[in-house]
Amino acid sequence: MTSHSVLGDKVRIYRRTNSSSWQCSTYLEGREWRVSTKTDSLALAKEFAEDWYLELRGKSRVGQLKMERTFSDAAKQFAKEYVPLTNGERNPKYVKDHEARLENHLLPFFGTTGLSGVTAGKVQEFRVMRLQPHPVTGKVPTRSTLHHETVTLRQVMKTALRHGWISHLPDFSAPYKASGKISHRAWFSPEEYKKLYTYTRERTKSAKGLPWEHPLEQMHDYILFMANTGLRPDEANRLEYRDVTFEGKAGSDDRILLIEVRGKRGVGYCKSTAGAVHPFERLVTRNTPKPTDQIFPQDHKKQFNRVLADCDLKFDRDGNRRSAYSLRHTYICLRLLEGADIYQIAKNCRTSVEMIEKHYAVHLKNTLNAKAINVRRVRSVAGKASKGGDISPASMDGTDERASVRKVWPSRKNSPRAGSSG
Repeated sequence: MTSHSVLGDKVRIYRRTNSSSWQCSTYLEGREWRVSTKTDSLALAKEFAEDWYLELRGKSRVGQLKMERTFSDAAKQFAKEYVPLTNGERNPKYVKDHEARLENHLLPFFGTTGLSGVTAGKVQEFRVMRLQPHPVTGKVPTRSTLHHETVTLRQVMKTALRHGWISHLPDFSAPYKASGKISHRAWFSPEEYKKLYTYTRERTKSAKGLPWEHPLEQMHDYILFMANTGLRPDEANRLEYRDVTFEGKAGSDDRILLIEVRGKRGVGYCKSTAGAVHPFERLVTRNTPKPTDQIFPQDHKKQFNRVLADCDLKFDRDGNRRSAYSLRHTYICLRLLEGADIYQIAKNCRTSVEMIEKHYAVHLKNTLNAKAINVRRVRSVAGKASKGGDISPASMDGTDERASVRKVWPSRKNSPRAGSSG
């Protein structure tokens, strides 16, 4: 490691063997301070080191040199704790996503910032920076991407709070933002679903005897199986043949599949519709599997996206992007349209009634009871007049309003004069 001294050995400039940039360090107020000059020029590095040291001395004299841990220290502690404490409870990919967000976005922005400097304003600056179009691709992160990054940021700051490095958490909420509308999940209407499986069925027939016949058949049965069970894609990817048993007599219309599901909610059970039986039987006949073999050993994401593009079904009318998850949403919506009990659907899909009401039932017309909405209380005209009530044209069932009023109120001839006793 090559090193040089600046300002009479008060600042040391050095460069590691595996780096092209010069670093500088100094000892001040009982601790070592280090920073990268971000340049490979020795002359520029010396100028940077002088300015940096004088700035530190100035902050030290006015009491602004804070001896605190940085966001990078909290991030390291978070990664050290999070992985072993969530072992077996969190999906490994979920843990990796936290690490990727820290490395790619959070640490480059907050890394050297002291924990007291991570304020609500600093968080807002990060959001503004992230919402700028990418210089190469021009893309802007989605709302859910920013939400996940904020979750990771909050987890790191909670780690600092638990260790006593900060006294309180900053405000992570996004200002200037009204309550977002609740958008329904992308699904296939009965007509669109029929168009989808009809296309895959005809494509399978046209590939008879060709090398790609088997993957097309698998894709067709995958669509039918998913839309008749309501499984999540990751649950289907983990599913083995031994997890599926038949329930009901063979050949009867009431025969269904009983599935032992292993997914993000642990182990649960799912009962399919009768429409899942024949696709599963074809999978067994075609693959002649062992009990421990996976039902869908290959990820059908790319193939399914190609099918959606061919059928012009990649987006719904609201612009929501469809994916394999849309088959689960289709299962839930079709069961609701058929009048199934929402609580039983939630149990069968291993979710909550609240989630179904929020994201599925809100846009289905059959969840509105027309009889309960258009309640009409029938009362006689004479009864309303005797109580002095108004006569609404909407309650007259086609009778003339003026005639009704004449029936209620006496004529001017026979009415008593004002001020008379009668």
